[in-house]
Amino acid sequence: MKKIALHIFRQTLAALDIRAALQHKLDRVGSKIRGGPNLVVDLRDYREIVAVVYGKASVAMSEAIVEILAPDFSCEGIVVTPSKPKNKLDGWRTFIGGHPVPNEDSFAAGRAILDRLQTCDDRTLLLFLLSGGGSSIVETPLPIACRATLAETLEDFRAFNKVLVGCGAPIEEINTVRRHVSATKGGRLAAAAPASMKLTFGVSDVPLGEENSLGSGPTLPDASTLADAERVIRQYGLREKLPPLIRDGFERGAFPETPKQGDPAFDRAHFSLVLSQHDLTHAAHHACESLGYQCICDVETDNWPLEKSADHLLAVLAQQQTACRGHRAAVVAGGEVSSPVTGNGIGGRNSAFVLACAAKIAGKKITVLSVGTDGIDGNSPAAGAVADGETISRARAASLDTAEFQRRSDAYTFFDRLGDTVMTGPTGNNLRDLRILLAEPE
Repeated sequence: MKKIALHIFRQTLAALDIRAALQHKLDRVGSKIRGGPNLVVDLRDYREIVAVVYGKASVAMSEAIVEILAPDFSCEGIVVTPSKPKNKLDGWRTFIGGHPVPNEDSFAAGRAILDRLQTCDDRTLLLFLLSGGGSSIVETPLPIACRATLAETLEDFRAFNKVLVGCGAPIEEINTVRRHVSATKGGRLAAAAPASMKLTFGVSDVPLGEENSLGSGPTLPDASTLADAERVIRQYGLREKLPPLIRDGFERGAFPETPKQGDPAFDRAHFSLVLSQHDLTHAAHHACESLGYQCICDVETDNWPLEKSADHLLAVLAQQQTACRGHRAAVVAGGEVSSPVTGNGIGGRNSAFVLACAAKIAGKKITVLSVGTDGIDGNSPAAGAVADGETISRARAASLDTAEFQRRSDAYTFFDRLGDTVMTGPTGNNLRDLRILLAEPE
């Protein structure tokens, strides 16, 4: 069953073709492309086409946009990716940004993007192609958050991001804080080129309806406020953990507010999803059913605490077993669970979720897999992990104390010793996490 779960995951990834999805979304016919649900853009109306592409799917998205425009139209571009691409696009600038915390190239990319946007006018067509991980892959601090040297500022921002991603807050709240200290987030890229036509296309790793969290909403009006950011800092006890310059900026109210709905910068700005969590769960559902599983999708557990999510999904699986007695049963869920870091171990929310399930399924004909569709789970080299009804007995035989690994936030090491980590390397995609629960007939 573990092999079946892994097969379903790999089938799901294969079904999520970014290039085909982007081609379908733009639907180019001659010189015209679809810029949104009710918007058709004629490429001949513009003197230049400039693409800004960043995130974990940036390589596939940049290659796709070049193919879509060729041979009649060309564009210059900036692409920022978390890993070195095999091939570079002619005439494009490439940066290798950091994730989950920014690096020097993240800063350099942010500055290069802002500098290029300042040269754009009403005859410029800007194509923003965004995917998950963009909040750290591209970064430029607001001046108030900058220290004397670049190295000192980068050190502060790396510490700042580590505090945020490890605090247990959902991505929307994390990005609420990020947007208010950054020159590349919260609508500020749209504001940097106010007269240009701006089309943003997203491969989304955020909840449906919260698209302003994708890359921290660089081209969308920001509905959150400085007061919201300060509330998140208080709620999660972050104030004393923030680098002094950033903490002082919030305490003095020194950060400027982000651009809001109604700002003229958004008059010619449009946003469309290319792929989302819905596409992920649909593909996984289809893969399960192709193998004879009676499958349902559950959308309830997004941002739930890890233990609550595990109990809920296992209960849903039990209900599905009862409803489909005598048949294979499956539950598919997307989104992310909340898993605060409590130790200095290796792992992430996916391996932690599977570890939480392991004792609950002991002795049962149940398999649980949880993975990041980007191929990365927290600070580990794995995408996630898989467990079945024999995992706990195998752990005891190997003298592995489940509770101790949970306390240290060390789920990756636990599953690595059992040979049950899921290793993919960077997938070039990112549609949040995928959880697959399978049950054989009793």
